[in-house]
Parts: sequence; structure tokens; C-alpha cells
Amino acid sequence: MERRKRMATITAIVLTGLFLACAVGIASAHFTMIFPSDSQATIWDVAPEDYIAELGETKTVYIMWGHPYEHISFDMASAPEVSVMKPDGTIEQLSTEQLTVEGMDEEGNPGTFVAYKASFIVDQRGDSVVFARYEDEGENLIDCTKAVIHCGEEVWEGWDAEVELKTEILPYMRPYGMEEGFVFAGQAMYDGKPLAGAPVEVEIYHTLDLGKEIVETAENMFPYDPPMMFTRLTKSNEDGEFVYTLDEPGIWFVGATMEPASGRNVRGVFIVPILDAFPPVEGAEAAASAELEGVKTRLKTLEDKTDTSTRGTPGFSAIAVIAGLFIVLYLVKRKER
Repeated sequence: MERRKRMATITAIVLTGLFLACAVGIASAHFTMIFPSDSQATIWDVAPEDYIAELGETKTVYIMWGHPYEHISFDMASAPEVSVMKPDGTIEQLSTEQLTVEGMDEEGNPGTFVAYKASFIVDQRGDSVVFARYEDEGENLIDCTKAVIHCGEEVWEGWDAEVELKTEILPYMRPYGMEEGFVFAGQAMYDGKPLAGAPVEVEIYHTLDLGKEIVETAENMFPYDPPMMFTRLTKSNEDGEFVYTLDEPGIWFVGATMEPASGRNVRGVFIVPILDAFPPVEGAEAAASAELEGVKTRLKTLEDKTDTSTRGTPGFSAIAVIAGLFIVLYLVKRKER
């Protein structure tokens, strides 16, 4: 009887551990998505340009809950608290409206999911920080997410503002005008102090069709652990700092989590819109080709002048041509890099 009780206790502990491990794994891929859009019909087509505003514009942001990488949606379990910090530091609490959005569940089935939206008027040039606090009991998580809305040429003020969320990421890099391949660095904070040794998850958003395609590719290429390609992971140092290269254009989510000994995890998330490489590849190639032709023309002119002035010096013209070819080869290789 005693042995049977002991086995039952061990089994219960193992099952509890497995359940918690699964819960942690699932929670790590969930993010609060703050997507600006002019229409509910286009919310999933979000692009970096949507985080730019004109002075006087009414900006509407949609708040959804799900897996950005796989484009999986879930119902929001509670209404998020949404506010905006204006460039001058004033904070405006925003009213939220519940709605349903179309999406795909984790089984791959289409459906509708509970989401929210909020609006505000961009009445100042500079950077307005929209921030949302969302609590999900099922995921044992409080999610504190920030997104920057930029307005005004060269008015780069407010993007690094601290909005006093429980857990918060303070960006070291201005989060707009960033291209694919740029490094994003920041500091994770908890209760106003650096959050050391925190797991920092990094994930990019995909549209539905692309999400399906890329997940299938990952499952085929990395059957031993496909999610390692979905959610990237690093850690903050003793000062709460971290860095990560955002290597693709799109909307990125960077989240640092405070994992207390008891109670709910509290994560701070920062949304980073990343542009395509600039200048565009076609333009860069055309510019390189034009520059190369210019170099060739200048070399030909130099060769003609050298040939005229050194006609009596055997081999000098040939040496000049060879030197010119080496210069052209170097320039071509430099452009290819």
C-alpha cells in the first residue's frame, strides 16, 4: 500500500512537471500584437509604414493575441488596458472596443477571434508610444507591450520613453528607419530596475499564407525542433541589456520576461518595424554599374594621355592598362560585397 502511494505521488509530480513544461513552451510563443490599420479588413497586412502618422491623423490600433510567426490566433481572455504617451510626456488612456477578427487556430482551422481596438489623434510631432497591458490567466502571463508611432521629419523625440510598465523594454536604437540586418539593442527593466538574466524572445510576424508555408518548410528541414526557428532566444546581462540582429524585413516582437518564484510571469515587449534594405538592390546595382562605366572612361582617358606623353618608353602603356584593370577589378569586387 505504501509503495502504491509513493508511486502515485511520483506520477503526480511527473505529470505536473510535464504540464508546466508544456505550458511554458506554449506561453513563450504568444505575443500581444499591436497593429495600426486604416481598416479592420487590412489589419493582417501590417507593414512598417503603418507605424508612421501625419499630424492631425486619427490612428487606430488593433490589439490581437497569438503566435505572430505561425499566424495563429487566440481569443483575448480579458480587455487590455491601452494608453498612449505623447512626445511631450503626457499620457492619455484610450477606450477599447471589442471586436472579432478572422484568423487561424492552432489546429489550422479558420475562425474568428476576440480582439480589441483603440484610437487616438496624433496631435504632436515626434514619437507617440502606444502601450498595452494584457493579462491572460490561462497562460499565467501579464504582457506589457509597446509600439512607437512616428510623426514628423527629423522629429526623433520620445521613442525611448519609459512608460512605467511593470516589465518594460527601453530601446537603445531608434525603432524606425531600421533596415533588415540592423542590430537592435535594449534594456529590460522590472519595477524601474534592470532585469538581469531574463529570457528575451525574438519573433517576426508572418501573414497567413506565408506563415503556413514557412512553418511547413521548418518542419521539413528541422524535424527535431521546428520551433527553434520560430522563436529566437537570448538573455539579458547583469545590467538588463541585450542585443539581437533583426535579419528580415517585417514586424518584429522582442520580449523580456520576469519569472517570479510565485505568481504570474510579467513580460515587457517592444515592437520593431524593419524595412527592406536601402537603397533597393536594383538601384544599388544600377548605381554601381554607372560608377564602374565612369571609372572605365576615366582610365581610358588617362591611358590615352599616358600613351601620348610616354610614347618613347617601351611597356609603359601596357603597365598603365594592367594597373587600370586591377583598379576596375577591385571596384567590382567591392560593389559585389
